[in-house]
Amino acid sequence: MLIESQMAKKTRLTSGRRERPRKRAEQQRSIATRASILDAAIEEFAERGFEGASIRAIADRLGLQHPLITYHYRSKDILWRAAAEHAFAKIRTEWDISAPEGSDLSPLARLRQEYTTLFRYTVGFPEFHRFMRQETLTNNPRLKWVAETVLAPLLGRLLPQIAAAQQQGLLPTVALSEFGPEMQVTSGLSSEDPKVVEAYWRLVDETVFEREPKRDSVRKAHRR
Repeated sequence: MLIESQMAKKTRLTSGRRERPRKRAEQQRSIATRASILDAAIEEFAERGFEGASIRAIADRLGLQHPLITYHYRSKDILWRAAAEHAFAKIRTEWDISAPEGSDLSPLARLRQEYTTLFRYTVGFPEFHRFMRQETLTNNPRLKWVAETVLAPLLGRLLPQIAAAQQQGLLPTVALSEFGPEMQVTSGLSSEDPKVVEAYWRLVDETVFEREPKRDSVRKAHRR
C-alpha cells in the first residue's frame, strides 16, 4: 500500500508538472487572441463608427468564427469599451517606460516625452486616432464613459505636470482640447461659451501668429 501510495503521488506530481506549461501556453494564446480581437475591433470601429461596425465583420477581419468573439465580449458595447481600455493601456505602458513617475525629469521634460510617445503611437497605429475621432463627433454615452473611466486617470497624471510647467512660465496658461463635445466631458468647458471661444482662439493666435517676420528678413530672403 505504501509503495502504491508513493507511486500515485509521484504520478500526480509528474502530471502536475506537465499541466502547468500547458496551462501557461493556453493562457498566452488566450491573451494573444484577445489582443488581436481588440486591435481588429479598433480598426472596424475606426472605419465604420460604432453604429456601422459589427462583431461579425470584426470576426471576418481575423478569419475567426463569430461565437469566439462573443465568448470573450458578449456585446458590441462591451467590445468597444474593452478596445478603448486596450489602446490606452498600451499608451500608459509606453509612458511608464519613457517617462516613469518618480523620475528625475522636469515636469516639462516628462510632458514632452509623454506627448512624443502619444504622437508616435498614433502614427504607428493611425486607426486609434480615427477610433477616438468617431466618438468625439457626438455627445454619446461612450464618450462620457471613456472620459470618466480612461481619460480621467491619464489627465490625473498629466495635469499636475502641466500646472507645474505653467507656474514656471514654460507653458501657456490655457490648455488646448478638441473643440467640441470632448471639451465638455473632459474639462467641463462648453464650446458654446463665448469666453471659452475667445480664450481658445487667443491661445491659437498667440501660438501661431505672435511672431511676425521682420520686413528686412523677408526682403533678404526674396533677394536670395
